[in-house]
Amino acid sequence: MASHNRREKTLAALESLERQRGLPPGTAVRVHLVDAASTDGTPQLVAERFPDVDVVGAGPNVFWGEGMRIAAGRSLRSGLPPFTHHLWLNDDVRLADDALSLLLDTADAVGGMAVVVGPVHSTDGRRTTYSGLRHCGRPWWHPYRHDLVMIEPTGRPERCDTHHGNVVLVPRQVRDHVGDIDRRFWHNMGDYDHGFRARRAGMGPFVAPRHVGACDTNPPLSGSKEPGIGAREALRRITSRRELPCRAWWVYCARHLWPWAPVLMCSPYVKTFLRAMRSR
Repeated sequence: MASHNRREKTLAALESLERQRGLPPGTAVRVHLVDAASTDGTPQLVAERFPDVDVVGAGPNVFWGEGMRIAAGRSLRSGLPPFTHHLWLNDDVRLADDALSLLLDTADAVGGMAVVVGPVHSTDGRRTTYSGLRHCGRPWWHPYRHDLVMIEPTGRPERCDTHHGNVVLVPRQVRDHVGDIDRRFWHNMGDYDHGFRARRAGMGPFVAPRHVGACDTNPPLSGSKEPGIGAREALRRITSRRELPCRAWWVYCARHLWPWAPVLMCSPYVKTFLRAMRSR
């Protein structure tokens, strides 16, 4: 897990993890939480209420991708029994009480050597907010062939092309073969990149048969999309570590968006500039 200034949500996520039932006998869950310089008391309260959680502090410039990579690395430290799975868990997810057992059962059902994605819904239960993603099905030469559509749970495991990183189960063998989130993706794109790499390795990913918890989406008009901030500020935000830094975005495009990678590399920056100019 990675956290930053979402104390109540982080505590709720850990409480939901603590309530898990239906796990195989002898299952042990170890939590590694990387906190990026929270000022709301998150690490102190976590240490107080969940003393078994491994909490490590990091600087304010450590975003989600880097924090998750650090947490994954800590699970490999000496002196601990070897793990069988990694569970990626966002700090704003509230798991259903049987979420982890469902993910483990799904992993077994698809052969035990594949990434399993836990779809989540909004807190009001009306819509799926994060899940696996699948290419839209256009031919290879189409400029929008790389568009992704979200997969709704269907009651059975569904193969996907990549995934959001909110709730993801990664078996140890998959982690050893595919690796963790790439260090070049500080915040965005690391989950998509990992899902595509697992897909190419023949290791999933699959969407679990039903929702595993609740997680609301971020406000739609924030960051570089905030109205009225001006073109220069919008470009500064979209190229920051929080959104699409140019070098990391090019790595992603070069890996996954051919033959349209050069065009798609420029597209979000041009769109951001034009949107900011229109909103003035």
